[in-house]
Amino acid sequence: MVGSHGHSLPEIFHWIITNEGWRGLFRGNAINVIHVTPSKAIELFAYDFVKAYLSPKDGTPGKLAFLPVSPIAGSCAGISSTVCMYPLELLKTRLTIQPNEYRGILHALWRIISEEGVLELYRGLAPSVIGVIPYASVNYFVYDSLRSLYKRCSKTDRVGNIQTLLIGLLAGTIASTSTFPLEVARKHMQVRIHYAKTLGFDSFVQVGALKGRVVYKGTLDALRGIAKERGFKGLYRGLGPSCLKLVPTTGLSFMCYEALKHTLLEEELV
Repeated sequence: MVGSHGHSLPEIFHWIITNEGWRGLFRGNAINVIHVTPSKAIELFAYDFVKAYLSPKDGTPGKLAFLPVSPIAGSCAGISSTVCMYPLELLKTRLTIQPNEYRGILHALWRIISEEGVLELYRGLAPSVIGVIPYASVNYFVYDSLRSLYKRCSKTDRVGNIQTLLIGLLAGTIASTSTFPLEVARKHMQVRIHYAKTLGFDSFVQVGALKGRVVYKGTLDALRGIAKERGFKGLYRGLGPSCLKLVPTTGLSFMCYEALKHTLLEEELV
């Protein structure tokens, strides 16, 4: 998304192995593991809570009579998770892309707060929230729609683990592809602002090229700048690796979520 060491997944992979070794492929993974557990817990809890609140109960109409519940519940879930866990997401991005700047998670956290201020931990939050709303909305809407379609076609109330996995894979693919430009803009805003500050520039001012990088004033400015610099394809740079990571993650998350929920609810009933 933001690097300059190649234009395809094989080129980047070869550069990392050659210059950083196999450990370079796992740079930033520790904070990723720390981040993903509470993030998914918050997201799925918020989704179930909002969906249950808005859905019809005991024959009474739901809170939103003319709108589908799942995309709204999905958007609320995505926003809740993003706002709560965003500082860890920013730390993960900095540690992954700028490994020579920081010695570890705590060192990165201390330097960002001491040198750039606490609010810097939320740099790029706006495009993240803007991006997660359509992403989570599409993701959960497609997921729920495909589950309902499968139940009608198979005439069963239970969707198996393999079917849930495949439905989650398709939902993740559609959601990721449709909202990916906002993810690219967010990564550029998170990383490139750091270069401006190291050179003493005000982060809220357009300062032009800095070591071949541009500091953007906002989401639309970032989208325009990336499209102008790299063309329309630049807005989808990194989509392949992102899908290779996000799509199976989404499918596996839905499969584990449904399996555990079914098991735990059955145990409670017993």
